[in-house]
Amino acid sequence: MGSKRKNQKLITSEIAEPSLSKAKKKPKIDLQESMKKQNDVALFLAGKVISVATKNSNFVFSPASINAVLTMAATTSDDETLRSFILSFLRSSSIDELKAIFREIASVVLMDGSKRGGPKIAVANGVWIEQSLSSSPEFKDLFENFFKADFAQVDFRSKAGEVRMEVNSWASRHTNGLIKNLLPPGSVTRKTTKIYGNALYFKGAWENKFDKSMTIRKPFYLVDGKQVHVPFMKSYQRQYIKAYNGFKVLRLPYGQGDNEQVANSQCVSISRTRKMDWISLWRK
Repeated sequence: MGSKRKNQKLITSEIAEPSLSKAKKKPKIDLQESMKKQNDVALFLAGKVISVATKNSNFVFSPASINAVLTMAATTSDDETLRSFILSFLRSSSIDELKAIFREIASVVLMDGSKRGGPKIAVANGVWIEQSLSSSPEFKDLFENFFKADFAQVDFRSKAGEVRMEVNSWASRHTNGLIKNLLPPGSVTRKTTKIYGNALYFKGAWENKFDKSMTIRKPFYLVDGKQVHVPFMKSYQRQYIKAYNGFKVLRLPYGQGDNEQVANSQCVSISRTRKMDWISLWRK
């Protein structure tokens, strides 16, 4: 019975108003179904980004970060049009559902596993708001205590450049120096009113490491038909691979230590044109 209750706790969430004798409880949220919707959104975004990315170049983007900043914006905005747009884009029915998804991602999916032998995961949120705009104590409390965000009221009107450098410094600090110039010159102006930020740092080790002595150099074919010689890793161990119409996907799991709640993996998609894409996955 205890195990059953624990499982139900993972897949449902109930957010109620303060206790009143005749207050109606808000409907339960099926987190399992809500998270499936977010996976669909992530795949939709991946397809859009890949389709417009510069050929022969690498890129990185995080659907979890996009979800975080949009949830912060929707939850604290007085603009009903903006809130409705974000709810529609994230395929969510209510602000409460968005908050439940955010809580699940922050506490389970992006839980740091380094102390248990798993990947190192660090997440930070931040928001910078023009100081001349009114900001209620409730919103400030929501940013700092629910979203665990750094909250600052800043002077965009006369110090836009300084604020830009402050945000860049924040991003660099929370990504171990890997992202140093997030906002380029000119991206923050005196007309800017708000900046929402999310920084995600991930470092993991393969569950099954490749033997370095088995690495050999072989030809690799570029999309333009040319070939270059690059080092190929090799393994005789069983791998997770599945063939689809026109491409194959290889899943390389990261070591999880004693964390059985989440499985982190990197997926490599190889199409018939020999183009490769890398996608990092978190799987419950």
